[in-house]
Amino acid sequence: MKIKVLTIGIFFSLIFNLTAQEDSKSNAGLKLGYNLAAVSYDGETETGQRNGFHAGLYGESFLSEVVALQIEFLYSQQGYEIEDNGSTFTQKLDYINLPLSLKIYPNSNFFLEAGPQIGLAINHKEEFDSGFGLFNTSQEFDPEKFDWGVNFGGGFKTDSGVSLGVRYHLGMGDVYDEGSPQNRVWQFSIGFDF
Repeated sequence: MKIKVLTIGIFFSLIFNLTAQEDSKSNAGLKLGYNLAAVSYDGETETGQRNGFHAGLYGESFLSEVVALQIEFLYSQQGYEIEDNGSTFTQKLDYINLPLSLKIYPNSNFFLEAGPQIGLAINHKEEFDSGFGLFNTSQEFDPEKFDWGVNFGGGFKTDSGVSLGVRYHLGMGDVYDEGSPQNRVWQFSIGFDF
C-alpha cells in the first residue's frame, strides 16, 4: 500500500512540475485504449492474446521544438489466453504501469516514442473454462510484484490535443520464477489534452 501511495504521489508531483514550467510547452491529459496482451516463455514461444484495456493520465513536456518527455500513470489489463479443444485457459494480470517516453516529433503532428516502463501487479487470476460447467475453475496466484521493460511506438497528435497512438511493450521482468514468462503488449490508444 505504501508503494502505491508513493508512486501516485511521485506521478502527480512530476505532472505538476511538467505543467508548471514556463520555459517549455507542456500539457497533461487523459489516455485510454485497447490492449492485445500475451506472455513470452523463455524468449521463444508466445501465448495467445488476451483482450483488455488501459486507462490513465499523462504529462508531456517539450524539451525543444521536436523533443518531448512524457510520463504516464496507467491501469493496464494484461496476461494471455489459450484455447484448446473447446477449452479456454485465461491468465489475467492487471498492472499499474509508469511508462516514461522520449518522444520525437519529425513534424508538428506525427511522433515516435521509446522509453522504459515499470509496473506494479495489482491483480492476478487464472481461469479455466472447460466448456462444461462442472470442470470450470478459478484460482489466484501471486506473480512477481514488479515488472519492467521497454516501450516503442508512434502516433499522430492534432493541434487541438487529441492523439492516436500505437505502442509495443517488451517486458523484461519475469512474471514468475519458472519458465521466464515476460509480458508482451500491443496498446492502441486515444489521448485528450486537458
